[in-house]
Amino acid sequence: MSTSSQTGPALAVIVKGYPRLSETFVAQELLGLQERGIDFEIWSLRHPTDAKTHPIHERIRAPRRYLPEYLRHEPLRVMRSTFGLLGQAAFWRAAAIWLRDLRRDPTINRVRRFGQAAVLASELPKQTRFLYVHFLHTPASVARYAAEIRGLKWGFAAHAKDIWTTPDWEKREKIAACDFGVTCTAVGADHLQSLAPRKDRVSLVYHGLDLSRFPPPPEQRSPKTGADAVVEILSVGRLVEKKGYSDLLAAAAALPADLNWRFVHIGGGPLKDALRDQAQELGLTDRIEWRGAQEQTAVIEALRQADLFVLPSLIAADGDRDGLPNVLMEAASQKLPIISTEVSAIPEFITDPSFGSLIPPGDPEALAAALAAAMRDPIARAAMADRLYDRLLADFGAQAGFDAVAQRIAPHLPTDATAQVAAEAAARSWEAQA
Repeated sequence: MSTSSQTGPALAVIVKGYPRLSETFVAQELLGLQERGIDFEIWSLRHPTDAKTHPIHERIRAPRRYLPEYLRHEPLRVMRSTFGLLGQAAFWRAAAIWLRDLRRDPTINRVRRFGQAAVLASELPKQTRFLYVHFLHTPASVARYAAEIRGLKWGFAAHAKDIWTTPDWEKREKIAACDFGVTCTAVGADHLQSLAPRKDRVSLVYHGLDLSRFPPPPEQRSPKTGADAVVEILSVGRLVEKKGYSDLLAAAAALPADLNWRFVHIGGGPLKDALRDQAQELGLTDRIEWRGAQEQTAVIEALRQADLFVLPSLIAADGDRDGLPNVLMEAASQKLPIISTEVSAIPEFITDPSFGSLIPPGDPEALAAALAAAMRDPIARAAMADRLYDRLLADFGAQAGFDAVAQRIAPHLPTDATAQVAAEAAARSWEAQA
């Protein structure tokens, strides 16, 4: 017997974890869909782990539902859902897809994905017509299996790690099975389109930045040179390998002795202790302030107070890498000059040296040279910040991206009485099978 709820919106949005401070781009898009009149429920594979939330999360009215994060935590829920689906032919079709995947990826995570999919398929409202999932790895597997069970279409938004750490065979099959895919970088779109049955199955949709959430930039920053006053270097990002913070610490240790600076970092992550130990070994502890995870208001204030923003992204050993980090656009919104690396889609935003300084990834010497040059020339760094701000306004506003995603989802949702009758009839048909 199905445990599907009696009422609910026609759209279900599946995410890996919600809410998450490090994924404000997801929340930004959800708010954009809400503002365009699209109702949805949020289904999360994980419970939140951040102690704080972003103000944007409070504006999203969608109900939040949580799947069993680990099947052993809610065995009765998993068994009830699975047993209620055993009599449906669609369940066994989904199981055949999963078993084929399991042979190629014999992991506990793959087992968990199917258990979560069974719960999702069983508990989705009867009115659900479409699944939209953020991230092409684990969440898309759950969405794909659940969509097969319920006979629903689905689409995905791919970002960074999920593209570059998922095997090609899995990406190819998911793209073939979905109705549409969007991704936020040209390099990611090119890769996914190369695996698609048709190139138009995957589209480039930049996240952009919702500038209504940010104040106008400061009128002017103090022209510090590191000789007359301390230059404040800021970075915001998770303390993980792909952010390149070990390189940044090595570069900072190599800066000329005549430069006065301090480094402020915002964000948490698993490398916190290792990086603090590295800073101590390099004799940098007194120059660094580790602030941990912060609310958006505190991040914006830090962007307004700093003199230079640095994000030395690189490709991690497992292939993980950034896409186009939202924080670069956030820094640009406050006219904060940027030093970053030639990784993934960062050069799609900083396309010219006049917009910012890009160096090769994994090169602390080049990073030290770029830092020193920027600190010594406040006029040049202010000019770069002005030009990148203009580019942000012209080409990276978020509203066009919200429209693009809404236009892809809307055709799958009931829009009039006839469509509503058809949706209810489909729901009754599925309920009868259950």
